[in-house]
Amino acid sequence: MNDELKITSALVEKNKRYLELLSNSFPTVAQASTEIINLQAILHLPKGTEHFLADLHGAFPAFQHVLRNASGNIRRKVNELFGNEVRESEKRELCTLIYYPEQKLELVKQTETDMADWYHITIHQLVKVCRDVSSKYTRSKVRKSLPPDFSYIIQELLHERTEDSDKADYVKGIIDTIIDTGRADDFIVAICDVIQGLIIDQLHILGDIFDRGPGAHLILDMLKRYKNWDIQWGNHDILWMGASAGNDACICNVIRLSLRYANLATIEEAYGINLVPLATFAMETYADDPCTEFMPKTNGGSELLDEKGARLTAMMHKAIAVLQFKVEAQLFHRHPEWEMEDRDLLSAIDFKAKTCTVEGNTYPMTSCLFPTIQGHEDDPTRLTPEEEQLMLRLHHSFTNNEKLRKHIKLILSHGCMYSIINHNLLYHASCPLNADGTLKEVRLYKDRKYSGKDLMHYTGMLIRSAFQGDTDAEERQYGIDYFLYLWCGPDSILFDKSKMATFERYFIADKATHKEEKGNYFKLRDDEAVCDHILDAFEVEGPNRHIINGHVPVHAADGENPIKANGRLMVIDGGFSQPYHKTTGIAGYTLVYHSRGFQLVQHEPFTSQEDAVRTGNDIKSTTQIVEMTAHRMHVADTDIGTELKKQVEDLRQLLYAYRHGIIKEKR
Repeated sequence: MNDELKITSALVEKNKRYLELLSNSFPTVAQASTEIINLQAILHLPKGTEHFLADLHGAFPAFQHVLRNASGNIRRKVNELFGNEVRESEKRELCTLIYYPEQKLELVKQTETDMADWYHITIHQLVKVCRDVSSKYTRSKVRKSLPPDFSYIIQELLHERTEDSDKADYVKGIIDTIIDTGRADDFIVAICDVIQGLIIDQLHILGDIFDRGPGAHLILDMLKRYKNWDIQWGNHDILWMGASAGNDACICNVIRLSLRYANLATIEEAYGINLVPLATFAMETYADDPCTEFMPKTNGGSELLDEKGARLTAMMHKAIAVLQFKVEAQLFHRHPEWEMEDRDLLSAIDFKAKTCTVEGNTYPMTSCLFPTIQGHEDDPTRLTPEEEQLMLRLHHSFTNNEKLRKHIKLILSHGCMYSIINHNLLYHASCPLNADGTLKEVRLYKDRKYSGKDLMHYTGMLIRSAFQGDTDAEERQYGIDYFLYLWCGPDSILFDKSKMATFERYFIADKATHKEEKGNYFKLRDDEAVCDHILDAFEVEGPNRHIINGHVPVHAADGENPIKANGRLMVIDGGFSQPYHKTTGIAGYTLVYHSRGFQLVQHEPFTSQEDAVRTGNDIKSTTQIVEMTAHRMHVADTDIGTELKKQVEDLRQLLYAYRHGIIKEKR
């Protein structure tokens, strides 16, 4: 009654139109009351577990395993449930079965002599695990997550226990029948999938699915089937989005990075993009060039290339790099407001002296062989007819690729530049700052300048405009061009460095020119006051609020701590992809946020799925308690809880309207 007294006739009359619409869903007092009871009960359930991953970089096997084992959450549940009741080896086998049920069943059948007994024991164990992971949810939500073929059976097993003597034979009968009808394997696969689906309530990807590793398309195919996930776009995602939208500089960068790491699987095999024209052009143009600087990186898979393959890759690498420098320079000159015209380093070359002037200093070049510039050194960014033809073919291949278009659409539909979820601010890389820690204004389109939350919001809108045919043509073209600035612009929220020294690393030996000075965000992010200022600007509330991002690998081997600013900021890029392992000393961080707080999980390199299934070896992980709450969090403490409370308030107003005759029940 006390809650109802707060509701007045004036308030209900004000909201009458909305309440009349709501009455279509809840046409009687009884139905509205039942829904209030249901929502109030949900508010008291434990908060669902959130899983944070960043910078996957095509490392599909490791991503798949971390997703299947929920960063060790399943292992933790199995340990809690079975403790010392079963041996460690048996718990390990059970976990492996949950991760890879089809593959593990095949191995079990090769060695197990009494499959009926094994089925009985295993199904009982899986039901126990499933019952535990489903306990956070309403029966309705659990029911919706069950496969149709086994929905009724799983529900019965979850809600009946062998400890109940009256139901022991009933439960045994169900399991006996599953085995006798030959459905045990299918049932085990189904219930393992349910466990994997319920152990995590929401998955957050903090950017960079693409590049470095060969499995970005496999990650996206897996995410397409995942129930509840979001992504905050990373700089490498933006590069591929730009390529799909038709930004030629992005297309060249995508191909160059793939050649640099000898990783053409994503381009050629996954998306079927034909690089034969590039190979033909490279062999004709750079046949007499040793292309020494362009030999592919050995830690990206090029150890599999023979001498001839490495040589061809190097020629293609140089051909696309030079083409990239040309089309990038054309964009820099087209957009002087970016203040990046000094990055046209082809125009800074003295071809006779074989030197290049960078930031006022002149340096000798490691090589100065540019056959596509010879004869027009006064206009080095001009494409030759052959380069123009090659660029047209590559442009067509990327912009008309149906599978790539579907994957980019998936990223667009699930993503944005930032998210605020349960008092946590998520973004991939940076929030540009002035030297004093205040938010920096950045020019976005024409004379529009934004900072902080507005900058990220309107950047996201500009990105989407590049894919919308009904957008103003000039703005749409600017959106397509702007992908390059997001990739390498000094004030880009996805880059935030003084420059991208790609040209210098290829052609200038002096490492002073390779230095990319980080923006103020990276210099100040250890300061709790600065992080609080950012959180205030984004209107993130609550005493336990955080910034969570990736982008810059944490050098764990050198003692760098991913927890910064007295716990306000968490950086979870530990290097999922193999090329980063030597730099970071580990194989990635993931973050788990459950009803009792945050846990940061540090992973060692993943060997293979086959090894995990055969030996039961999990990814070796170290869990660090980041922050534990004084009380167990419930749905009421989350964003969903806030929304449910609003729905309860609306329903209370509807009840008031029914009971006071303002709206009539629809019996």
